[in-house]
Amino acid sequence: MKRTHFAALAVILGGVFAAPAQPQAEPMHGIAMYGAPQLPPDFVSLPHANPDAPKGGKITLANTGSFDSLNPYIQKGNVPWQLRFLTHESLMGRNRSEPFALYGLLAESIEVPDDRSWVEFTLRPEARFSDGSPVTVEDVMWSYETLGTEGHGRYRSLWGQIETLEQTGPRSVKFTFNTENRELALLAGMRPILQKAQWAGKDFAAATINDVPIGSGAYVVSDFEAARNVVLTRNPDYWGADLNFMKGTFNFDEITIDFYGDQDVVFEAFKAGEVSAIREFNADAWANQYDFPRATSGDVIKTEVKHQKPSGITGFVMNTRRAPFDDWRVREALITAFNFEYINDTLTGGAQPRITSYFSNSPLAMEPGPAKGAVAALLAPFNGKLLPGVMEGYTLPESDGTLRNRRGLRRALGLMEEAGWTTQDGKLRNADGTAMAFTILLDQQRTEDRAIADLYTQALDQMGITVDIDLVDGAQYTERTATYDFDMTYHRRAMSLSPGNEQYFYWGSKAADEDGTRNLMGAKDPAIDAMIDTMLNARTREDSIAATRALDRLLISGRYVVPFWQFTTGRIAHVAQMRHPEVLPIYGDGPDWMPQFWWYQE
Repeated sequence: MKRTHFAALAVILGGVFAAPAQPQAEPMHGIAMYGAPQLPPDFVSLPHANPDAPKGGKITLANTGSFDSLNPYIQKGNVPWQLRFLTHESLMGRNRSEPFALYGLLAESIEVPDDRSWVEFTLRPEARFSDGSPVTVEDVMWSYETLGTEGHGRYRSLWGQIETLEQTGPRSVKFTFNTENRELALLAGMRPILQKAQWAGKDFAAATINDVPIGSGAYVVSDFEAARNVVLTRNPDYWGADLNFMKGTFNFDEITIDFYGDQDVVFEAFKAGEVSAIREFNADAWANQYDFPRATSGDVIKTEVKHQKPSGITGFVMNTRRAPFDDWRVREALITAFNFEYINDTLTGGAQPRITSYFSNSPLAMEPGPAKGAVAALLAPFNGKLLPGVMEGYTLPESDGTLRNRRGLRRALGLMEEAGWTTQDGKLRNADGTAMAFTILLDQQRTEDRAIADLYTQALDQMGITVDIDLVDGAQYTERTATYDFDMTYHRRAMSLSPGNEQYFYWGSKAADEDGTRNLMGAKDPAIDAMIDTMLNARTREDSIAATRALDRLLISGRYVVPFWQFTTGRIAHVAQMRHPEVLPIYGDGPDWMPQFWWYQE
């Protein structure tokens, strides 16, 4: 069966589209993963927006590294990460003040049956691309098929779960799914819509830097210099300026993204007034390095942004596709050898708490101690095949806080011995006499990762493990991590308060064998797959939380990542002219908060 086709026309007095038979459903202005969306149809603006925010002003943001593409929708190239949040739109938009709820953006309404086996969207007649052409059903269908077959890996999973995609009216399109997955109805509303006509006769997947995708968003790429800067200008004819969902958003007239060699150079440029805002991820630097003249005079302001989202996972990930990381005892030993308390105190002043699980800092986190109730019941079918710590509870090993960490290193060496590695001539060797050695792959622009790795490798050297640090540029780093060409590397994966289909992409078994996914660790565990399945088909928030807590146990007990510290507070230093609403979204800071909801005011 073809995945996309146009519904048959019933030619009646000039011709109208015949509506196919379908279960009863009603058009809605929004949809939530569980229950009803919080905002009514006539809401004025999103809760964390200022509908009266003035338009105007220019700001400059900074990235490290370089770029060789302006198409964030294909696998090829290194792209300024901000682009997909500023230039393109989807059928529905997300309210970051709810765990997971969508409201009409390019689509004016959404229809779903109770089982969510299909979803239908009706486009707004006024929706336009930046060149003034209307957004059509044909554009929507082409975008989903093209992204799903030729686009970036992040878009392919959804396409594989669409049975049919059909036009059902002049402005209506219907997705029917081949998988029982209640989140798909929401995910179908969140893919970027591109203009089909732009790519006629062109190879979409091989787009060059000059092939800038046309979008319907508030900004267009007005200028760029390869590897140096990109200029985005607010479209004065932006179609959605008066839409309630967009009120108070995208207020700056111009956003320039400059590129620098590393984060230290970015900070110096900010101090000199060449950059308008930076995000600071180091609590010690935040407390002690913002005493330069522009900060003390009030020209620069420090803003802290609390959030309620899970910690996610940040740390050094081990590639279990390769020995010796395929042995959980080796992974546990390498986690034990990481002197977190000392490293945290040295690099952040001890101000940032450690990540204790993938969903820590939220109600979704695994509870301490043995698995109980619904969580235990979900994991029970896999008992006997689970790693130690899943059912009985797992706690990250603690160091003694000293530089030498003798207790931690003794335990790590004991685990290595259990795994068949013993100390011979000052080196850890296996039964064949092969010495343990591996490489940590790092992006050379991320100086803090290098500082962490330097301290970590000192401990590993004491154990008799030879570790090299491989520093590469951003393009090489992207290519090598996309093909899993590493032993250990830096890993950051953010989590939402409503985890869903992306979990397959992060650590599903299928993703482990596909290039370009986020399953860097190579996790292949039927229990993980089953927990994701259960989470996605949960009918209630309570059932979803139980499945997520069970998943959290499997991930942290899998010992895939050496965890660092978590970021419970966002920190943005910015020029005084940059303002933001007093009401903060529950997700705090992110690429869809600053600069999207900020404005310029002298």
